Amino acid sequence: LAARTNRKAIGMLELEEARDKVRWGRERRSMAMSDEDKRATAWHEAGHALVNVILKHTHPLHKVTIIPRGRALGLTRQLPERDKYGLSKVEMESRLAILFGGRIAEELIFGPENVTTGAGGDIQQATALARRMVTEFGMSEKLGRVRYNANEQEVFLGHSVTQQQNVSEATSELIDGEVRRLIEEGETAARRVLTEQLDGLH
Repeated sequence: LAARTNRKAIGMLELEEARDKVRWGRERRSMAMSDEDKRATAWHEAGHALVNVILKHTHPLHKVTIIPRGRALGLTRQLPERDKYGLSKVEMESRLAILFGGRIAEELIFGPENVTTGAGGDIQQATALARRMVTEFGMSEKLGRVRYNANEQEVFLGHSVTQQQNVSEATSELIDGEVRRLIEEGETAARRVLTEQLDGLH
């Protein structure tokens, strides 16, 4: 059909580009990035990629790019080898480490005082994942197998959104502490990998 209509056939490259465009936005190849920004982005994405490759409980690395797309200056993507409907605790802990790989790489290469804002989205994702591990998936020994719905929003017809607090202040502090613990463990794992594999990062 493509030959008869003089149109290009649709293959995997076109399908991947369509998926990336929908998920992250259009490529911004014309975006004027300084060499300094490109270098920082390259080290950042290399950090994500290397942690992903070294840790055992991760999905295979699929694509790494420093071509800006949407709001991101670069992307590192993993793809599961088969359909997956749930994640284990160790897989989520590995995911936290991967998310911090970019920031830790910047820190190791440029120094703590020169890390960029590039890790903002990574920190947001890591915090959300750690909070779900603690409040939804029962993956905290201190909090047990209880679902905590702090600040659940309820919308009433004709009224604004109200905040409903379902946990005590003490429990809320415990949740925050467990989220921080998971985040710090992820950071520590990423730092260990990148420090031990510094030649590989370069």
